[in-house]
Amino acid sequence: MVNITPKNSTLRTAIARATVKVSLEETMRAVEEHRVPKGDVLSVSRTAGLFAAKRTSDMIPDCHPLPVEYTDIRFALNGLEIAIEAEIHTVYKTGVEVEAMHAASVVALTIYDMLKPIDPDITIEKIGMIEKKGGKSQLKEAREDFHAAVIVCSDTISAGKKEDRSGKVIIEKLNAAGVTVNHYLIIPDEAELIRKTALDYSKQGLNLVIVTGGTGLSPRDVTPEALIPILERRIPGIEEAIRAYGQMRTPYSMLSRSVAGLIGETLMLALPGSTSGASESMDAVFPGVLHLFKMIRGGKHH
Repeated sequence: MVNITPKNSTLRTAIARATVKVSLEETMRAVEEHRVPKGDVLSVSRTAGLFAAKRTSDMIPDCHPLPVEYTDIRFALNGLEIAIEAEIHTVYKTGVEVEAMHAASVVALTIYDMLKPIDPDITIEKIGMIEKKGGKSQLKEAREDFHAAVIVCSDTISAGKKEDRSGKVIIEKLNAAGVTVNHYLIIPDEAELIRKTALDYSKQGLNLVIVTGGTGLSPRDVTPEALIPILERRIPGIEEAIRAYGQMRTPYSMLSRSVAGLIGETLMLALPGSTSGASESMDAVFPGVLHLFKMIRGGKHH
């Protein structure tokens, strides 16, 4: 199974369709008039679809068990065709398109099974997706060019005693989110130097300046003290999202002093210096955080 632990839970929806085609008009009349010997075809097949939606992970090996929070099975009878739609909703880390297709398939098979004694030439036609929403694909902004600088704050790394990993992880995550990294710099844990470097990059008109390191509680961890005085607008929700995401993975996240705010139209982020902390912080807020650039420029937002 694919590892979904780095993902955020979001509202995910999917609608799948299947079509059952009968060969006799009398078959459709029997369905409509509830005269099929095996029972009420639409009611029974709807129930089967509800069971199928909830049992998808038992049938499909690579599907994750997930909370199915809404299921709707709909029918449209037209001529010799019964059109089936299965709609599934969840708030989870992965989508529900397979659940929707599984439900639609089982509904179609149930109809086939109930009608084949009176109409041996029934067929199940195309099964496929109509619509799916949710996840990171829905959070991607209309593509504009985002540009960033990554600053690694560490006495040991700047002295050449240790290799940087957190900064490189951040660069990988930024590239995956469609952000171009124009600058990558390693500096010691010196408040004035951190402050000056961040201000210099913001004056260049970069969209993001991400600082990794110095957000802990040791005497040399001074990144928050360096950045907070120069921030024009703090964004507490980003900080809360980072810590909440991390707290689900380790209780030590509550000790991190991640910072987020704006200098003009440049987003400043101070993230942990550990590789896992930096990686998880990026997963917590990207790509959704890029929406703030629409907001600060007066675009429509929710």
